[in-house]
Amino acid sequence: MTNHSHTLDALAAADAAELEAILLEVCSSPRWAAAVTQARPWADRESLLAANAAAMASLTADDLRDAMAGHARIGKPKSGDATSEREQAGIRGVDRAVLDELGEANAAYEAKFGHVFLICATGRTAAGMLAALRERHPNDADTEAEIVRGELRKINDIRLGRLLDGS
Repeated sequence: MTNHSHTLDALAAADAAELEAILLEVCSSPRWAAAVTQARPWADRESLLAANAAAMASLTADDLRDAMAGHARIGKPKSGDATSEREQAGIRGVDRAVLDELGEANAAYEAKFGHVFLICATGRTAAGMLAALRERHPNDADTEAEIVRGELRKINDIRLGRLLDGS
């Protein structure tokens, strides 16, 4: 994500293509970006976050895959991507054995579900993410899809807040 501050009014006034491009930096699902764009104008920050929640609730399985495609594997933030590195700060300085366990658990999860393990990593430790990964691995695909949807909503809320705050 770029490090620009956008006021709610400036976002609401942007043309649809410009706004969708900005929103795709928040979430890589084109359907999500279009739905949030169509929810304009937003009266306040809470209205924008409500548009995020409504858009997330409407995503199909394919749309969720599009949204997940923009996220790095837990334990391997995208090099040079400040957002990915900030969100996964909990893995910095972690023992190699924990990173190896994360890698193995990720591989098992991906083999079962066909996508990366997605969790709102902000504020979480590597051990906490590993525990959550192991806890969620036994889920069935439908249960896991709904958990992923909720985690994506939380991530988007944080990213939208940072977009508005310029941080």
